[in-house]
Amino acid sequence: MRTIVLIIIVVLAAIFAVLNRHALMFGHTLNLGFVTYRGVPLGLILLLTGLALGLLFYLWGNVDRLRAQADSARLLRDMEALRLSLDSQEGSRFAQLQSYIDERFETLGQSVGRPALPAPGLEATNARIDALQRDLNVQLAQIDDYLKRRLG
Repeated sequence: MRTIVLIIIVVLAAIFAVLNRHALMFGHTLNLGFVTYRGVPLGLILLLTGLALGLLFYLWGNVDRLRAQADSARLLRDMEALRLSLDSQEGSRFAQLQSYIDERFETLGQSVGRPALPAPGLEATNARIDALQRDLNVQLAQIDDYLKRRLG
């Protein structure tokens, strides 16, 4: 888009210069403070200076755009490297988890093959579970009796 605008401006300036070539080439006295020039085409100098500044800003904009693209490419490369690093770390975690699970399955397989030794407190836990089961059965029987009376 900027290129098209620059081309349009240059073409318009060229048309302006051709149409007004006598005014642009008219000689003026130019005083720079320390030296004076006579018969200088000031209009042509101003036109060429404007075109040079336009070209300079166009190039500056392109360099700035290229820097932004280079920064974006660098950020994308850094993000890709980070993603690969995270993927490898995740892979190593999965490998550790797989080895742990394999070890646990092997331990469980060995414990199934031999008779289980009673763990301390296992009988107390089983007794508690049996008591809770009996209590639950009593409560369910009471609810069943209540519903039969209400519905029957």
